[in-house]
Amino acid sequence: MTIYLNKDSKIIVQGITGGMGSKHTTLMLQADADIVGGVNARKAGTTVELNGKELPVYGTVEEAMKETGANVSVAFVPPAFTKDACIEAIDAEIPLRVVITEGVPVQDTAEVFAYLQGKKTRMIGPNCPGIISPEESLAGITPHTIAGKGPIGLVSKSGTLTYQMMYELRDYGFTTAIGIGGDPIIGTTHIDALEAFEADPETKAIVMIGEIGGDAEERAAAYIKEHVTKPVVGYVAGFTAPEGKTMGHAGAIVSGSSGTAQAKKEALEAAGVKVGKTPSETAELMREIMSSLA
Repeated sequence: MTIYLNKDSKIIVQGITGGMGSKHTTLMLQADADIVGGVNARKAGTTVELNGKELPVYGTVEEAMKETGANVSVAFVPPAFTKDACIEAIDAEIPLRVVITEGVPVQDTAEVFAYLQGKKTRMIGPNCPGIISPEESLAGITPHTIAGKGPIGLVSKSGTLTYQMMYELRDYGFTTAIGIGGDPIIGTTHIDALEAFEADPETKAIVMIGEIGGDAEERAAAYIKEHVTKPVVGYVAGFTAPEGKTMGHAGAIVSGSSGTAQAKKEALEAAGVKVGKTPSETAELMREIMSSLA
């Protein structure tokens, strides 16, 4: 099994006619994703041909869902329009919404997050690579050729570290890999993914990648201790980061000992998670676990 996304997922792309939207829709099609159309109010009623497939463009998410049966939306929308695009998708009750856009104002994300509460939509992102269930489907920008299907689940704040970990463990493969994004406010959290992987019978072990700043990893550690029975290995990016400096991702801000890589490592290890000092060391820890499970 996979979590959140599988071969039966029907995907629409908000922003399909833009440069990034058309490029990555093509790559998703090459990954066998079932793309059924796009959304652009200004180009409704037209079609775009991508990867040899003619895709209809609809005026709204609601219309696209009605016409195609879509249950996943991927957004390649400029930051200024992302909030409205999210609210439109949530109002249409799309089950899964993946927001790739980087640079969305935190105030906008906060409003979308508040609007999501009690609704039927699960949001992944913003500022993330999305989600891939190898050999089944891709909703986002993760290169589908990195790794195939296998027994490992991966949840990561960092896009590039998602790719590296998939490559390092490509001989084992993954049920699903989710990049949740590194912004201060995101839709799906480490804990959400851990819960889903714990419930998935085909996921035998989990890799969790965090980074400095905030307390998401500490909260995930507490959750693992109470609720996760499967082996988890972790990596926290930012061991060499200077205190008080914002590092790349908007959420990676350290103050005092709170939010440091060391503090997160200690919290995870206290919950029984093996934590590597580098991505390669983390992959090696997972290899040891996988060989003991064999």
